[in-house]
Amino acid sequence: MNNLQAVGAGHAFLVVLKQAYPINVLNAIKMCPEVCSIFCATANPVEVIVAETEQGRGILGVIDGSSPKAMEGADAVKERKDLLRRFDYKL
Repeated sequence: MNNLQAVGAGHAFLVVLKQAYPINVLNAIKMCPEVCSIFCATANPVEVIVAETEQGRGILGVIDGSSPKAMEGADAVKERKDLLRRFDYKL
């Protein structure tokens, strides 16, 4: 089933990337004046929280991924920051 049809909320769009990082397109999407909110940019599984009223349906938020399994250590922090720098993402 189409992901947006499953959500069934108006004025929403979904960007799905394959073999790419969301961070590569996030700033371009943010700069689009029609974009009011970005709920997530992730490679994790997500669940969309939708509310329905007499007027219609709307997205309240997104559950992004699962609960943390461990604390991020110093080596993992360095690896994550190095990855972001390779993308020229400002830290």
